[in-house]
Amino acid sequence: MTDGLIAVLLGFVEGLTEFIPVSSTGHLILLVDLLGFQGPPGRVFEVVIQLGAIVAVCFHYRERLWWAGTRFAFDPGARRLVVNLVAAFAPAVVIGVLAHDFIKSVLFSPWVVCTSLVVGGIAILVIERLRPRPDTFEMEGLSVGRAFRIGLCQTVAMIPGVSRSGATIMGALLLRVDRKAATEFSFFLAIPTMLGAVVYDLYKNREALAQSSEVWLLGVGFAAAFVAALLTVRTVIGFVSRHGFVPFAYYRIVLGVVMMTILMLAG
Repeated sequence: MTDGLIAVLLGFVEGLTEFIPVSSTGHLILLVDLLGFQGPPGRVFEVVIQLGAIVAVCFHYRERLWWAGTRFAFDPGARRLVVNLVAAFAPAVVIGVLAHDFIKSVLFSPWVVCTSLVVGGIAILVIERLRPRPDTFEMEGLSVGRAFRIGLCQTVAMIPGVSRSGATIMGALLLRVDRKAATEFSFFLAIPTMLGAVVYDLYKNREALAQSSEVWLLGVGFAAAFVAALLTVRTVIGFVSRHGFVPFAYYRIVLGVVMMTILMLAG
């Protein structure tokens, strides 16, 4: 398989998995390792395709984002949404900056991903069965304190394979937020969280990006991630409203076990 086709594949995988609780980072680590992809150095490729997914969710929610940004000073609902996003984003800023180098150098391994996939899948099954009855059905109805606690839950996803959306949504469910509202809040929270991580990673890898001769791979991966993420965002809320998150849990467990088997046989 050529580097161009691999770039398209990785972009689609990023877009399809970023906003569902299966861990896009985990999928990319496993695929890059299995396919032996040698793209731009310093994980620049992974960062750029994440940006494609961010742009997709911004495009999908462009009217609501415009409302929140322009009506912040006048509309209590818009103001509450923005304040809640800032409160939920804050833990990721602090912990992400402090732990960034450790996470990238130590935890980015296929074995960590496989373990996290299985453990996370089991956690989803338990939470779906035992979660308390929801009392919040619109994300604008979240209190600042509850939004901050959801943000704390999100930081667990800094471990590759956990899933940012999974940690955020499962944390929200435990805090009595309805599935639809929890999923939408996860989408919105992804914008500052992922954008912050992308900007920080691009800054850290600026020299590798400037020296790369494979910029075209970045464009191909970005476009593939944008298309796949847009399709995912448009369909996932309806899916989880009907089926919940149990299918994703079983998928995580099966994938984790299969990949552990492959790693053991290859090692």
